[in-house]
Amino acid sequence: MTNISPIHISILVVLLPFLAFLTQAIVGKKDQSGNIGLIAIILSTVCSLVGVFMEVWNHIPMYERIHWFTIGGKSFHVGILLNNLTTLMQLVVCIVALPVHIYSRAYMKSDPGIHRYWMYLSLFCFAMLGLTVSINLLQLYIFWELVGFASYLLIGFWFTKDSAVQANKKAFIINRIGDLGFLVGIALLYSQLGSIDLVELFGKEGLIYTMDTHATWVTYAGLAFFLGAMAKSAQFPLHVWLPDAMEGPTSVSSLIHAATMVAAGVFLLCTVFPLFNETVLAVITIIGCLTAILAAFFALPQYDIKKILAFSTISQLGFMMVAVGIGAWDAAMFHLTTHAFFKCLLFLGAGAVIHEMTHLKEQTNATFDPQDLRTMGGLRHHMPKTFVLMVIASLALAGFPLTSGYLSKDSIVISAFEWASQYGGLYFIVPTFLIFVSILTAFYIGRLLFKAFFGPYNYTAKVHDAPSTMLYPMLFLGSCSLFFAFSWQPLDYHASWLMEAFHVKKSFATVDIAHIIIPSVLTLGALVTWAIGWQWYVKSKYPFATEGRWMTFFREQGYINQLYAFTFVKGTVYLSTVLFWFDKNIVDGCTKLLATVVRELARVADWFDKNIVDGLVNVIARFTYYLGHLVRQVQNGQLQGYLGFALTIVVLGILYLIIK
Repeated sequence: MTNISPIHISILVVLLPFLAFLTQAIVGKKDQSGNIGLIAIILSTVCSLVGVFMEVWNHIPMYERIHWFTIGGKSFHVGILLNNLTTLMQLVVCIVALPVHIYSRAYMKSDPGIHRYWMYLSLFCFAMLGLTVSINLLQLYIFWELVGFASYLLIGFWFTKDSAVQANKKAFIINRIGDLGFLVGIALLYSQLGSIDLVELFGKEGLIYTMDTHATWVTYAGLAFFLGAMAKSAQFPLHVWLPDAMEGPTSVSSLIHAATMVAAGVFLLCTVFPLFNETVLAVITIIGCLTAILAAFFALPQYDIKKILAFSTISQLGFMMVAVGIGAWDAAMFHLTTHAFFKCLLFLGAGAVIHEMTHLKEQTNATFDPQDLRTMGGLRHHMPKTFVLMVIASLALAGFPLTSGYLSKDSIVISAFEWASQYGGLYFIVPTFLIFVSILTAFYIGRLLFKAFFGPYNYTAKVHDAPSTMLYPMLFLGSCSLFFAFSWQPLDYHASWLMEAFHVKKSFATVDIAHIIIPSVLTLGALVTWAIGWQWYVKSKYPFATEGRWMTFFREQGYINQLYAFTFVKGTVYLSTVLFWFDKNIVDGCTKLLATVVRELARVADWFDKNIVDGLVNVIARFTYYLGHLVRQVQNGQLQGYLGFALTIVVLGILYLIIK
């Protein structure tokens, strides 16, 4: 591969899943095994790692363009951009998608729509891989939209379920809000700088570095791009689609929630980061912090195992947004990468549990929900391998030492503290909230483990560990969730090969004491919350007899969905009803009234034409006819007739003169 340009290999990485999609679309139901999609993603992963990542990482960036179209005197190009950021993102997508494909062979084996599943999965991977290496914002936007469409298909894969149909519509509509912001950002950049090419805009001597960052349009453009990222990366208040996206297969959830769709928003912000001024960065920090803490609270009382992980994803994405907002976007990409592995593992582990609980439900003819934590318990004895892997992923999510999550989460929290130290005062709210959220994260993921894997097992039928086809991908993800995948120094995130590569210049100074105190507080907080969780959920010493209002409030996501349903959904329906009435009664009424008036006028005009105009013409015609008839009687060729007529005229003339 070394004789082939990484540019061309990267194109191959993108096209292979697309070719798999086309092939599967043509083959149809004959492809039940997913071999075509699996072979494509294996080749893409190998090519991405050997032919692209190893050739470009920490080397000079490279790019290539070809002419696309021309408008006026302006030419637009499509192409490939390879640098540390894009090659890392492309590799992460491949490496996460590969175990999901392998896992799906067992998890989705008996599904009647399996051929559609493989086709949609390949389309999704193509869209996501194309997004990562796009050279200009319009090309990136096209793949961005295609990712949204593919996720719509995957979330609503079981389209016979009304909940799945509602979920994919919700995801699609909310993401359109963000996409509009993204499009406005592109338009603002092009109108002001005349380019949407990433190299021209953000290269070493790019146009971005020559502009006035305090200009009003720069703020609007930055906020527009952030709106796009808010929807795609499920930031408050546009986060509501992500928990509902759990209606898709669990393997789909793992792919969407790990390093693909939801990570695209963070990737976009890191790509256009030099555009952001202080105002935009402040907004990103506030929204990210708010999202992190709210999602953690929402995760606390959930009973659906997948929804807990969904809110966890939203919360961790909030961490990444905070990292971007404080200027440490390298830490955001670090956490994005580590999160990809342990969150994918958590979802696949949850899928294995759901898979076995579904079989148990079929064996016992019971009516319980296989995703409800209240129906689980004691599974560690029956699913020991899944349990161990779930523990590893949970420790990584909680940021426990010797895991990759410890390194990446510390990089964000410590950077936030150093950033706050530069400004002082209220700025310390941000790192304080992040520390609190980290402790909450340890609690709710511990609660999941305790309720699912500890306690009594209340069924006579037995469940078994996940099959090897599901376990091997999980084992790989588990190894990537440990520290050695990213650094040989388990307690120092600065030593990570990933952090060393980005060379981000931060505006704040290092606070050495924070590198000791903050990890200690986070670790101690995690241990304390697990001790509490052990007493509550394993020892059955839960202190509350009834569920409080706050727990109900958090389980219902602060009633945000109800608020949206009342204001936007019902409001739109009510407005539509009013407009329908107005259209039917006013617009149509006026139209019908005008039509009636015109018809009546036409009838009057018809009567006038027939009786007055035509009557007058007919009277004149008849008079002329009768007059001609009389004259014709005189012209009969008889002399006496002519004399009689002449005499009559003379007599009439004499009478006229006499009378006059």
